[in-house]
Amino acid sequence: MKAKIKIATLFLLGFTAANAQKYDIKTAKTYAEISAKTDGKWEGRKYIGGTVFKNTDKLKLSPEHTDHSFDIRYEGPGWENNRIGYRLYLDWRNAIDIFGKKTSENILPKVGQDNFDSYHEMSDWGADILKAGKGIGIGSIDRYLNKEKLHFREVDSTIAYVSNKTNESVVKIDYYGWKTAADKINFTSELTIKPDQLYTQHTIKASKAIQGICTGIVKQKNTELLKKESKNKKWAYLATYGQQSLVPDKLGMAIFYQVSTIETIQDTDLDYLLVFKPTTKSTSFYLLGAWEQEVNGIKTQEEFVKYLNEKLEILNKKGKM
Repeated sequence: MKAKIKIATLFLLGFTAANAQKYDIKTAKTYAEISAKTDGKWEGRKYIGGTVFKNTDKLKLSPEHTDHSFDIRYEGPGWENNRIGYRLYLDWRNAIDIFGKKTSENILPKVGQDNFDSYHEMSDWGADILKAGKGIGIGSIDRYLNKEKLHFREVDSTIAYVSNKTNESVVKIDYYGWKTAADKINFTSELTIKPDQLYTQHTIKASKAIQGICTGIVKQKNTELLKKESKNKKWAYLATYGQQSLVPDKLGMAIFYQVSTIETIQDTDLDYLLVFKPTTKSTSFYLLGAWEQEVNGIKTQEEFVKYLNEKLEILNKKGKM
């Protein structure tokens, strides 16, 4: 009996110790943040003044906020691991962008601190390497109806959350009262990044089953479109590869998706779009970028396809990554 109690006590102590581990950005391989100014003032749609950006775990967008308002550092939440970084424009565009990294260290805390978009210029850590323009970026959400993207132009309120754990970092965004066409819904995006991988898992959920919710990849010149289904026909990827970064140099982008969740694939002027079937159930997919200047990065299309096929095989066997 004493032996059983001792074993149980050791298990409990071990469990408690494991859960008591605190996140340390200096040693962690993932990081997420959102950072805004609070001591300036709004003049129309621009945020004027303010001395420092302050990080927060929760941020409710100001009604005045739009693109290039200058109240949020690099325009929205960012998340990264030891290989790659991403950010989301937390405004009507709602596009996901890529930070190419030349280091395994967490770099987001120093990005955009000069109150300007100097992160478009190459530095020792890397740079913003994707031109989203009017496109969807990589793996972000929009609504596609009647051959038009409707964006997030009318939303009653938007709240972003970030959390960091020892083995993952998460950005969650709640959109309340997102109005497009004749529909008004609530919508949630949850973006999770783990160590050592290029991909982010994106889980979405709508309060109402509506047509046209979509994700996709922005089109760039000098790229090749890549597609493949898994052996069991349950998973597939849509990808592009070529000299499509802002540097310019080689960049691959891909989305892994469940075939059963997709209604149509659209080839538009600006994007390759995956249009989801209407549902109120949670749907998960994976988005990724692969930059040639990453440490030991993927440098050719052949290497990129090999990487994609390896991940597709994992999804074929396990149904998740």
